[in-house]
Amino acid sequence: MTPGTTRSPHRTPILRHRIVAAVLLAVVAVVGLLALGGPASAHGFSSVVYAHVDSRDAGTVRARLGLEYDLMLVSVGTSEHDDPFYRAGQAAWDDGDFPGMRKTAEAHLESLGAYVLDRFTVTSGGRACVGELEPTVTVDMQDEVPYAEVTADFTCPDPGRTDSGHVVSSTLFPDHESFVTGTKTIVTYDVDGKQGSATLATDSPSFSTEQSAGQRFWEFFTLGAEHLLTGIDHILFLVALIAGSRRLREVVYTASAFTVAHSITFILAALGVVSPPSIVVEPLIALSIAAVAGWYLWRLWRRRSRADELAVGTEGRFALDRSGWSRLAVVFAFGLVHGLGFAGALGIHEAFSWQLLVSLLIFNVGIEAVQLAIIAIVFPPLALLRRRAHIASLWVTGAITAGVFVMGMIWFVQRLAAG
Repeated sequence: MTPGTTRSPHRTPILRHRIVAAVLLAVVAVVGLLALGGPASAHGFSSVVYAHVDSRDAGTVRARLGLEYDLMLVSVGTSEHDDPFYRAGQAAWDDGDFPGMRKTAEAHLESLGAYVLDRFTVTSGGRACVGELEPTVTVDMQDEVPYAEVTADFTCPDPGRTDSGHVVSSTLFPDHESFVTGTKTIVTYDVDGKQGSATLATDSPSFSTEQSAGQRFWEFFTLGAEHLLTGIDHILFLVALIAGSRRLREVVYTASAFTVAHSITFILAALGVVSPPSIVVEPLIALSIAAVAGWYLWRLWRRRSRADELAVGTEGRFALDRSGWSRLAVVFAFGLVHGLGFAGALGIHEAFSWQLLVSLLIFNVGIEAVQLAIIAIVFPPLALLRRRAHIASLWVTGAITAGVFVMGMIWFVQRLAAG
């Protein structure tokens, strides 16, 4: 500053706003670079084991287990040092030879039994039940992936006087095998006069048929919360919704539309009404991310500094303009697709039961809790920036949605290429 000049009273606020915008842009850039290092499938390489456990009589428990076939091959072949099982089963799997896959599994029942019964156990009265695999194995498709169904009968000792009920544990396909991570075992059971469902994971590998309803609720609630937190594609979709919302009511309406839509397809999948393959669902989820982000970028390009204005009078329904209603319809449509993605996370292919449906709804509640938390964290700073520095807020939301758009398109292409 030269002598005789004065500092503009507006210069400091403008500089501050530019600094804030630059910092936010840097954060977005870092997040984008980290996301670029992620796989095409934002959910990673995981697996779901299905188990239905019931009582044949007072001293016997039967467990029907659904195991992803190719994962079973590599895990059993490696752990039990049965390379012929892996080679023969992989050849049949590559050829789509279901009778061959079944015969190979039955021919290596000893290795298969040693692996499964060491990692899926039942105890009664605090004492171990003795398991034995039935000689028949079936193989069918679930979510476009061959699954083997094996049946194990557990002969249990008489329960003790102090330890009633049965405890079921599963450590099938653990992380340390390094083939998949975060395997979940979804259990439905009808044992000891109790019916229900449970989810078993690394941090909670066991459950008791005597567990309370609150414990079952918490298991599926945390599973839903973890799924949204670890699914960066769903998070980016939500971030794009928030960044493109002009007012709090738009966030509420679009989040509600998204919730209703994915709940519809989630329940339809549980009822067995719809079951589209992941080869279709996953690319569509990626495309939905790019579409929602692109919608706001197009509006920003068209209206520039007026992009966040609402063109609605007092007579407008719910105080939404035409653009708001159109966006709501798009979000609802893509929410239906995301619901299929949520359902795929649990591999919903079991026969319908009220117990399973209730557990799935609780899973959905966990998703919603995290969704509301993200809205509470992301929207207030953006709203504050919009009020204090309108132009800077447009740059920030534009940068955020541009980054989300790029990631959505990258995932879309990757998932299409992956088939």
